[in-house]
Amino acid sequence: MTKILRILNRFNLGGPTYNVGYLTKYLPSEFDTLLIGGDCEHYEENSEFIIKNLGIEPIIIPELKRKIGFHDYIAYLKIKKIIKDYKPDIVHTHASKAGFIGRCAAHHCKVPVIVHTFHGHVFHSYFNKYKTFVFKTIEKILSKYTDKIIAISDIQKHELADIHKIAKPEKFQVIQLGFDLEKFITNKDEKRKQFRKSYNIDNDTIVISIIGRLTAVKNHSLFIRAIANVKNKTSKKIQVFIVGDGELKQNLIEETIANGLFCGTDVVFTSWIKDADVVFAGSDIAALTSFNEGTPVSLIEAQAASVPIISTKTGGIEDIVIENKTALLVENDNLEEFSEKLLELIENDNLRNEMKKYGENFVKDKFSYQRLVNDITKLYYQLLKKNEKK
Repeated sequence: MTKILRILNRFNLGGPTYNVGYLTKYLPSEFDTLLIGGDCEHYEENSEFIIKNLGIEPIIIPELKRKIGFHDYIAYLKIKKIIKDYKPDIVHTHASKAGFIGRCAAHHCKVPVIVHTFHGHVFHSYFNKYKTFVFKTIEKILSKYTDKIIAISDIQKHELADIHKIAKPEKFQVIQLGFDLEKFITNKDEKRKQFRKSYNIDNDTIVISIIGRLTAVKNHSLFIRAIANVKNKTSKKIQVFIVGDGELKQNLIEETIANGLFCGTDVVFTSWIKDADVVFAGSDIAALTSFNEGTPVSLIEAQAASVPIISTKTGGIEDIVIENKTALLVENDNLEEFSEKLLELIENDNLRNEMKKYGENFVKDKFSYQRLVNDITKLYYQLLKKNEKK
């Protein structure tokens, strides 16, 4: 039996939780996986229900937190003890904090194979130049003790290897994320009626939704300002749903009002909604305005639900949509261009209907969890075989 210790930053709602869950649950029977991770922050939606619905009982390490502090050392000691007790053949870390602490512990304990997945990176749009330099330096050091680094898109690999020089290109392998998209594909009409009835939305109202943490890197400010622009120009009735929570929620509510929009009517802040399939079924357009992204799950889900997308052109987004067929893409933080293309999507019924045709078929195989599990399984076998020859 090959033992895998899988470590995630924290169990907050998002793509990484789904992926560690599927990998823990569905790897072949010759693998035994122990999953550990931290708590979500107070403003985030807890995603342990995803893991437990898969029949997995993870080990929670409360000291694995988003912020840097002495608790990181405590988390390091706890992970070292788990490694010594469990004796894994492979330690696979997911996301930055787990990658730092988990790989340090695994290297110190001489784990045979160490793997890390970048679900995103913090090398622009998160921190100042000094902090960014420190984090890049740390990642470069950690890469020397990592047998394989997984990038979740070709664009991300290019950024990490060629632009930020974290490691040589041959140290990376691109393995895209995988999800169970069936619920986004099925019963769309029924879910659409359910969502619109719950919010008293007329059939002829264009619903625009954006799903994600209400934090600076997601740039919801661009979205709000663009909505204010198009509201004054469109001939259609529109209603906007901002789904998520975070430290900037009150600021965004104030910005909404300052831009002449009414909260609760023009723009609805819903906090987190677990059934994203219902949100997308009730929506006509899905939006994303981030400065920096890895692989945004919401855009994959939107395509599975046949919802046209408007998004900034950042991170790995160009790898997960078909530009001008499933999504209209604009340059980062370009209010004029974003407003113009959003208005085009709102006004042009034929364009939206045409874009609906492509999304489901594009994502359902490319981003299936079965493909993810197969890709990771092959990688593990390769790395284990290589380790035997050392």
